Parts: sequence; C-alpha cells; structure tokens
Amino acid sequence: MDKMPKWADVVLIPLISLILAAGLSALVILAIGEDPVAAVKLMVAGALGSTYGWGYTLYYATNFMFTGLAVAVAFHARMFNIGGEGQAMLGGLGVALMCLYIPWPHWSLALIGATGLAALFGAAWAAIPAWLQAKRGSHIVITTIMFNFIASAVLNYVLVNLMRPKGSMDPATARFPEAVHLPTLHELLAPIGISFSKAAPANVSLLVAIAACVLVWLLIWRTRLGYEIRAYGHSETGALYAGISPVRITMIAMLISGGLAGMMAINNVMGEAERLVLNATEGAGFIGIAVALMGRSHPFGVFLAAILFGFLYQGGAELALWTTIPRELIVVIQALVILFTGALDNMVRMPLEKLFLSLRKGRA
Repeated sequence: MDKMPKWADVVLIPLISLILAAGLSALVILAIGEDPVAAVKLMVAGALGSTYGWGYTLYYATNFMFTGLAVAVAFHARMFNIGGEGQAMLGGLGVALMCLYIPWPHWSLALIGATGLAALFGAAWAAIPAWLQAKRGSHIVITTIMFNFIASAVLNYVLVNLMRPKGSMDPATARFPEAVHLPTLHELLAPIGISFSKAAPANVSLLVAIAACVLVWLLIWRTRLGYEIRAYGHSETGALYAGISPVRITMIAMLISGGLAGMMAINNVMGEAERLVLNATEGAGFIGIAVALMGRSHPFGVFLAAILFGFLYQGGAELALWTTIPRELIVVIQALVILFTGALDNMVRMPLEKLFLSLRKGRA
C-alpha cells in the first residue's frame, strides 16, 4: 500500500515545496532592501498581465516543455540526461539546414521537415552517450555533460567557418526565407477574433510542445515500450527476469529523450530568431531538469512546471527592468525551487507520509 495518495505526491508535495521556495525568496528580497509583495505583483503583471507578457511566458515555457519531457523520458528509464543543452544545439543545426537549403513552399511543410531533422540530430547526439553507457558502462551524467561542451564547439565551428554569410562578422546563419517563418500566436488567434500581441515571440511551436506532452503520456503509460521503460527504471533485475533488454531500453529511451530536446529548436531557432545563432538554447536544457523534477516526470506535471519557469523567466526580466533587483535573483529563486523539489524532496515528503499514515490509522 502506498504511504500517501497519488494526488498528494503529484500535486501537494510540489506545491508545498514551491511555497517554501517562495518564502525563502521573499526573505532574500527583503535582505537586499526591496519589498517582496511589490516584487511579486510586478512579476505577475509583467508575465501574466498582458498578452505581451503571456507571449514571452509561453515562449519560454515551450522551450522548457521540450527539454522537460526529454529529461522525464530518461528519468523513467533511470537515466539522468544532462545533455539536453547540447542536443538542442544540434537540433538547431538540423532546423537551419532544413530551412536554408530546401525551398519549402509553405511553413507547415517546413515545420514537419525541420521538426523531423531537429529530432534526428538531437537523437543522434544522445545516441553516443547512450551507447557508451549500455555497452561500455560509462556514466550517462558524465558523458552527456561532456557532449554539451563538444556540441557547443561543433556549432561554433560550423557557424563561423561553414554557414556564416560572406562579409558578416556575426557568428550566425543567414535569416531564413519568409516562406518558412512560423506564425505567431497573434496570427493564429486573429482569425477567431482574439487579440494577441504582435511583438510576443510565442508561436505555433507551443501547439507542437503540447502535442508532444500528450504523445509522451501515451508512450509511457499506454504502450508496451513505455511499460518496459518504466519496468527497467524501477528494477533492472526485474526487467532482466522479464526478458527486457537493458541495452535496447537504454538506447531507445535516450534516443527519444535526445529527439525531444532537439525539437526545442523549432521554437527558438525557427520560430523566434528565424536564424541559427550561438547560444540559442540559453540554458533551457538545464532548466528542463528542474521542470522534470518538479513535474514528477509526468507530462502534465512537466507542462505546468514549464509554465511556472516561463513565468519566472519573464517575470524576472520585468523585475530587472523596472527595479533595482538584479536579474541574477531569479536564478536564486530557480535554484531554491530546484533545491526544494529535488534535493530536499524528503524534507516535505516524510512528514506528509507520517501524516497520511496517522490519518489512515485513525480511520481504522
């Protein structure tokens, strides 16, 4: 019998962890001489008080959905994929190749092609660390971290020496043709009479990310492969006894994980920048770890956690713009959220487990 209801594990523990992180963040804001209530109001107004704010919040959230799902799939197979940043970088290279060198007649066809190649590049970059763990016993954390740096160096070389337009000093590709520019939420919602900011970068990639959440849920909980991934993650010995191949599951889970991370590039490269630039990922691969932890590796939890971190990113930008609170404080708040939802999970979990056990005994 579980020590606590499923809803408490999925909703209550992250909620309490978030409240504790918010409380400590308020103390930090007080310590630097600012009003935490005013800071929260400004963050809410800047991130959620207008369609412009929502546009940026959802844009960041889209990135975090892809990388959060990538980490979550690997988690289910008991692997810690910290290589989402590098996989997303290589996914961006796939997007750039598709958009620059194929004359697409319409953005919808370009989106399908770019999504496929971005996923393929991300999966290929994840395949090497996966093979090293499955066949050679190399630790996936170490290899994926190393591959982030290698991906950065590869992308730097390709942009500077191969894809940079002649005469340009900027280490970036040429701007993508107008035919492959993705429609923004303003363009998608205008036909149905909903007014949305033209300046906000949120685009059709958000719908792809939501679809990815649904497909990952179907994969993990409604397919035989998903059952094998979860079985291997819970007990490698039991999975071996059931005839599940550790090498096969390790490779497949990491390929799916890398593919999801690579797909992030359709949002930030194809949708927002409309060209490939250095550091286009902006740390989203690492934020995906926190999103997966807070979302309990469940696609719906990842969706909600991604929106929360999108709110923190956009709200933090507003704080830095309109107050003397430094932008780095948002990194502190994110770190506190990660600390309480990850490292200090048992600090919240154990008292709640005791509470629910005592309530059961009282009813009995």
